[in-house]
Amino acid sequence: MDDKHSTVAVVRAHGDIDLDTAPALHRRLEAALREHRDVVLDLSQVTFMDCAGLGVLVDARDQADRHGGHLVLRAVGPDVLRLLRITGLEGRLRGTPEQDPSARGHPGTARFAMEGETS
Repeated sequence: MDDKHSTVAVVRAHGDIDLDTAPALHRRLEAALREHRDVVLDLSQVTFMDCAGLGVLVDARDQADRHGGHLVLRAVGPDVLRLLRITGLEGRLRGTPEQDPSARGHPGTARFAMEGETS
């Protein structure tokens, strides 16, 4: 098994994910998905998300799907969950605890943070 398949990347986002901050999250998710088959996006510190943020999530999920990987959202707050529900994206984007590879005793976890954040 190569390194790409032996670790889970955890990307932690925080604050607002909007037109200004979405490009940084997009870069982080893209990098994580290039290096790791399984990526968990921790949204526990996200306070707001707009359509730019949703676009990043959809793009990342598509990238993971194309390469046989997984993107799982962790700790989705009520405001982001509401946005996922009203846009019809909840079932496509929201992961369950059973789908979270980092919670299943996966062999390793790599951690990424958004620019300007420490992991």
